[in-house]
Amino acid sequence: MKINSHEYKVNEGDLVDLDQRATLVDPVYQSKSDYHDMMDELTKKMSKLQRLHYAANRYSLLLIFQAMDAAGKDGAIRHVMSGINPQGCQVYSFKHPSVTELDHDFLWRSNQVLPERGKIGIFNRSYYEEVLIVRVHPEILAGQRLPEEVLSNDDIWAERFHSIREHERHLYHNGTRILKFFLHLSADEQRKRFLDRIDNPKKNWKFSKGDITERQFWPQYMSAYGECITHTSKVHAPWYIVPADDKKNARLIISDIIVNTLEGLDMHYPEANETRKKELQVLRKQLGE
Repeated sequence: MKINSHEYKVNEGDLVDLDQRATLVDPVYQSKSDYHDMMDELTKKMSKLQRLHYAANRYSLLLIFQAMDAAGKDGAIRHVMSGINPQGCQVYSFKHPSVTELDHDFLWRSNQVLPERGKIGIFNRSYYEEVLIVRVHPEILAGQRLPEEVLSNDDIWAERFHSIREHERHLYHNGTRILKFFLHLSADEQRKRFLDRIDNPKKNWKFSKGDITERQFWPQYMSAYGECITHTSKVHAPWYIVPADDKKNARLIISDIIVNTLEGLDMHYPEANETRKKELQVLRKQLGE
């Protein structure tokens, strides 16, 4: 079955109400074996394109994953990028900012780890946390030692959206292509996955009391995510709202979007100029016939 990734893309100007967005859709695969066949095919395509991307050394690709707990970000990253050469891929998980990071603006720490040309960078959470968890928990904002006139500004979130849009526009104009994925999980499915983490000894380590605490803020998070996506999905840096109640389906959709994006880039293997060709012939002679 062909995947229509445009169904999940948030077009610039769309007003996002996550309550109206599906967390579960008809699967694009017919069976478990069909899923594996489709994933294998997409993985092979991505691997081939990644080699070209690395060799061309013209663009960088930034993949941003955001979601509620247990939505499957880690698994999606692991499965989707399984065929990628680690040499051409960088993965960063953003935790609570350090003292040094708090002494800089909220985009500073992500700037330090942006992907180089020819590489794919993956942000497991990102600077978007600054308009999500920080918005739901304003006490975090109060601890960032910002000037009083910033803290008292009612437009602080609009200004942060503006900063993010301009930041991503700057990256785009300098060769970075950006894909942003929100794995849209239902509250009921999150509950099932939390229970599985409690009941399965091998998954106990994934669960903490804090997960229950954050779940209580579900409506606030859905509102924050909806407004964030509405204000920051642009033609050059689109958001994709991926139904995440079915992990396999989500992985296939994400893989397809990445493959299509890489296929759309103007990439070519470098061609040797005349000087290089002559140099190679000299080296060939040194190796012998």
